[in-house]
Amino acid sequence: MANYQIAPSILSADFAKLGDEVDNVLAAGADIVHFDVMDNHYVPNLTIGPLICEALRKHGVTAPIDVHMMVKPVDRIIPDFAAAGATYITFHPEASEHIDRSLQLIREQGCKSGLVFNPGTPLSYLDYVLDKVDMILIMSVNPGFGGQSFIPSAMEKLKICRRLIDDSGRDIRLEIDGGVKADNIAEIAAAGADTFVAGSGIFGKGRDDDPNRYDTIIGQMRAALAQV
Repeated sequence: MANYQIAPSILSADFAKLGDEVDNVLAAGADIVHFDVMDNHYVPNLTIGPLICEALRKHGVTAPIDVHMMVKPVDRIIPDFAAAGATYITFHPEASEHIDRSLQLIREQGCKSGLVFNPGTPLSYLDYVLDKVDMILIMSVNPGFGGQSFIPSAMEKLKICRRLIDDSGRDIRLEIDGGVKADNIAEIAAAGADTFVAGSGIFGKGRDDDPNRYDTIIGQMRAALAQV
């Protein structure tokens, strides 16, 4: 089986007990902690910054932290997230005046770099920077809010991107974000994704008083992926 990784988005977690929420999803088998960073400028919402990332590291979280920056401009905040403990830092090409420089900056700060593609953003931004990319994130919803439905055209984009990565021979993760659930994750994986962001699909499932709800939903996702 491919090296599939599940990345719960803490945007849908209970922020009053965030440390416990992250501990619980990781104990249930999640691989990566996904941060949705929004600035109420590039996207119409305001969420979290480096202090939350740093707080989780101090809490004892050792799993990779995947910081998806929906901010503009991007360069100013990259060093802050790197210092706070980010593993991956990804950004939208439309939000950077100099994409190559932003990607280099992320790597210079000791993090893995990535580009994020909105539903209407062409993959041509990758043409001259593929050698500086460790992750490609395909948005299957428009960025800004959790709980949206999967946009079907993302499937074709995943297939094109998977061929691009395979042809390059590079070690690049292909991530999908938006509307990922246990009942569609296998189809998404078949299209080429290997890393799956799920917010409401994980944190929004089950009753808060059910201590096994994360084990159940992540187990369902793993079972579906095993059939791909």
